Amino acid sequence: MTNPHPDLPYRGLAEGLPAGLPLSPSTMPLIRGGRLRKRWRYVGVYGAEIMICVASVEIGPVRQSFWAVWDRVAGRLYENTAMRRHPVRLTPGRVLVTDGDATIDLAFTEQDDVQIVTPDAGQFTWTRKMAPLRVRGIVEIGPRLWNVDALAIVDDSAGYHARHTVWTWSAGVGLDPAGNPVAWNLVAGINDQPTNSERSVWSGGQSREVGPVCFAPDLSSVSFHEGGSLTFNEESRRARDENRLIIRSSYVQPFGTFSGTLPGAIEVAEGYGVMEKHDVYW
Repeated sequence: MTNPHPDLPYRGLAEGLPAGLPLSPSTMPLIRGGRLRKRWRYVGVYGAEIMICVASVEIGPVRQSFWAVWDRVAGRLYENTAMRRHPVRLTPGRVLVTDGDATIDLAFTEQDDVQIVTPDAGQFTWTRKMAPLRVRGIVEIGPRLWNVDALAIVDDSAGYHARHTVWTWSAGVGLDPAGNPVAWNLVAGINDQPTNSERSVWSGGQSREVGPVCFAPDLSSVSFHEGGSLTFNEESRRARDENRLIIRSSYVQPFGTFSGTLPGAIEVAEGYGVMEKHDVYW
């Protein structure tokens, strides 16, 4: 069979994206090749006092949004998932959540970062990762107020993924022993071809691809093809199982801390972020 997208997989900046595909999430048709369009933006802000994740997700015409705040000092997780109403607004450089007594208002500067386009059985997926971004703002839940100044990672994804998709993922930020920011986006099961994958490590202000990774079944670690590994200490977790007939999903995403060594002998002296397992029919 002739490859309908010979320029794929692609990994690089926006100016080099392959022509002939609707690669902007706003211009992708709802259905292509019999598959529903899936698209989402996930913003993860990870720090020593609190960790925050906010996302807006679309699967065909179905919309969902969620937010979570892990208060590391008090040891308390706040979260909510909404289907019919949408308390989450994610616009370029801005996160705004107004949900009952919870307000999240964060700002950051977007950057031109790596984009990946992956072939998938005649269709394709697109994703862009931006990290590590400096995020500032406030989180207010009831009487609690946090002034946020932390590092973050942004995951923009869209495309025509397989009906049944299973992946394991980790995103995190931190500091090396010299106090310089580092970040990572690691995955197995989605956009994880041997080269031109979404697997990325950021250090020295630059992103680079790393080889295949192996996650421990209990999400306690992730090891690298090049050598080195990260150990994960789980502190709290989000988990959700859904069965909406056409869409069925089992999802777990723990917050925690990381230690270890990234490829390139980059030591993570201080690391915060998430692990994730997701099994979905969509």
